[in-house]
Amino acid sequence: MAESRLRIGIDVGGTKIEGIVMDGASERARKRVLTPRGDYQATIEAIVGLARELDRDEGTVATVGIGIPGTVSPATGLIKNANSVCLIGRSLQRDIESELGRPVRIANDANCFAVSEASDGAAAGADVVFGVIAGTGVGAGIVVRGKILEGVNGIAGEWGHNALPWPATGERPGPACYCGRSGCIETFLSGPGMTADHQRRTGRSEEPEQIVTVAAAGDLQAEATLVRYERRMARALASVINVLDPDVIVLGGGISNIDRLYANVPRLWREYVFNRGGEAEQLRTRLVRACHGDSSGVRGAACLWD
Repeated sequence: MAESRLRIGIDVGGTKIEGIVMDGASERARKRVLTPRGDYQATIEAIVGLARELDRDEGTVATVGIGIPGTVSPATGLIKNANSVCLIGRSLQRDIESELGRPVRIANDANCFAVSEASDGAAAGADVVFGVIAGTGVGAGIVVRGKILEGVNGIAGEWGHNALPWPATGERPGPACYCGRSGCIETFLSGPGMTADHQRRTGRSEEPEQIVTVAAAGDLQAEATLVRYERRMARALASVINVLDPDVIVLGGGISNIDRLYANVPRLWREYVFNRGGEAEQLRTRLVRACHGDSSGVRGAACLWD
């Protein structure tokens, strides 16, 4: 097979592993396989098999970038902070390269999401982008002038495991988090976090999509849940703006489908952002929905070779 400028991106999720072949900004092929949950060697084989299948279908040997729910430790080269715990402490990059027979690049899946949206998505052309994935968990990636900001410890953007700022009555100590602490932003702003908050207040176990639907139909309890959620997201993102001052904040994940967030959250975060200059001083950070939706992560993985 001939050398190629085509790029393969692979997104390793908790339930599926998705691969894509990119030619510039154009998608040429896409395939999915189930994630072998809890089985490290089977996960390696699934990733390598998917890359080889995409190579074979395109008649090429493409570059391979991989997004994972964790990060590569700059100190050890091993995986840390992974939701897929079978990856933790493993030499994932070395093991894949050994099986595949060529170099690969690996990055946190939120970083892949952010670089995708910064390159040709909802934040294209922006200098500083904070890309939020709010779904089963809450994570983020930071892109500065087109480059992923990983940080000296490889954890830049891990805002989901900071405490929810400016806590209201009843928000402390907050729900327990799998990281070992309580009151993390993730426990409030993830999809399961919204469901749990709604159930604590109403006794009803409803997913975010259901909560939005019944609130729109006039259910006052569901409306109150969404108002609490919007205020919490506004406070959490205001703390990011105060530190990073991004041009654009891009929302991805299942929560990004809640239309009302894009008007209500920026209106609410003004109270908490340190931007005091009188009525003429406008807060210019924008909150936008991801352009590429669920494809942003896998597209961003392909971009790791740009």
